[in-house]
Amino acid sequence: MSTPNILMIVTSSSRMGNTDKPTGLWAEELAAPYYALVDAGASVVIASTAGGRAPIDPGSIKAVGQNDAIVERMLADADLQDRIAHTQALAELQVAGFDAVFFPGGHGTMWDLPTDANVKAIVEAAYAAGKFVASVCHGAAGLVSAVRADGKPMVEGKRVNSFTDAEEREVGLAEVVPFLLESRLRALGGVFEGADNWQVFAIRDGQLITGQNPQSSERVAHLLLEALGIQA
Repeated sequence: MSTPNILMIVTSSSRMGNTDKPTGLWAEELAAPYYALVDAGASVVIASTAGGRAPIDPGSIKAVGQNDAIVERMLADADLQDRIAHTQALAELQVAGFDAVFFPGGHGTMWDLPTDANVKAIVEAAYAAGKFVASVCHGAAGLVSAVRADGKPMVEGKRVNSFTDAEEREVGLAEVVPFLLESRLRALGGVFEGADNWQVFAIRDGQLITGQNPQSSERVAHLLLEALGIQA
């Protein structure tokens, strides 16, 4: 097949709601899938709800030389740094030119993805067109507003996964986030499946591919590549 085109949608939220707690995109959850995809020959466009610089959660990046290898690669990659600094605004994009939509996580997603009209429109259009929709960790916040042609939640009846309520409690943010993501997916009729805290876990149900935590981000990318018929 021709080069697959992936639309990667990241958060524009740099604060946790009205607090002064910094948040944003989780670095590894962008870096690991981004490189898994591009190294396999895919083309990736990075977009965000607001466009422009995507905030990166400061908790996900250490000083140069102290990060996991994949984050070090991201920090040293001038092209990727430029893409992060100049993300396209979702309002300017159509899903027609893409084969899949991918949502990296980071707590910032919890504040803008669930209520953003462009996120909803793009996910619904992608799903209706038979394209793949993938997320890792809190990226599943980009799935909660989408409905199918029959008006039912997109995740209803689907095996689905995200950052778990137990993980949210362990990191001490269960009372900070606007809602618990696992609980919301269950309330929408999703058939939630998860693993113990911080274990690698990802599942595919048809067009939908979801992973649990930062540890699972590369696995989600590999499931997407497999779904697209690309050898990782």
